[in-house]
Amino acid sequence: MKFAFIVYENMTLLDFAGAYDPLTRLKSMGFMQDFAYDVCAPKESVRTFEGLEIKPNKVKNDLREYDYLFIPGGNGIAALLTDEAFLTWVQNSSPHAVMTAVCGGALVLGASGFLKDKEATTHPNLMQYLKKYTDQVSQARVVDSGNVITAGGVTASIDLGLYLCEKIAGSEVRKKIQKQMDYLL
Repeated sequence: MKFAFIVYENMTLLDFAGAYDPLTRLKSMGFMQDFAYDVCAPKESVRTFEGLEIKPNKVKNDLREYDYLFIPGGNGIAALLTDEAFLTWVQNSSPHAVMTAVCGGALVLGASGFLKDKEATTHPNLMQYLKKYTDQVSQARVVDSGNVITAGGVTASIDLGLYLCEKIAGSEVRKKIQKQMDYLL
């Protein structure tokens, strides 16, 4: 199982970290030793909206090797929606990959063509923009449309991370990770 966390300039830190923390616990807590993940970016270093610098371990790499891709939201989304190189990079993922996003990351999935005929959600303030890419806009915190899974705004990233833990490793594993995180739903 290979997971790609996509990072970019001006993303929201909690959008990224909220999913990253529970998902990486699949390996660090010993549930899935074969769970591999990379932090991938279009350049050598990105800075979050909050000012934290992140150095990815993969740059402009081939995304076709991943079973799951995750795109966080943030102020940098506006620039990505018209960045043809970035959108093409995301589009060139495996046709079997599960595409996941939180907050404005759902708009990148839409601009990349992944939301056609799919139900999706995003941050409440971005719902009107999501309607450009799908007529199946949901207010739910997490929406699973098969090979596309989206989550609402910012803190919904934690919910998405735990949801994906359950989808990948089962409900008992999710419960153990959630307990270790001391996170109540």
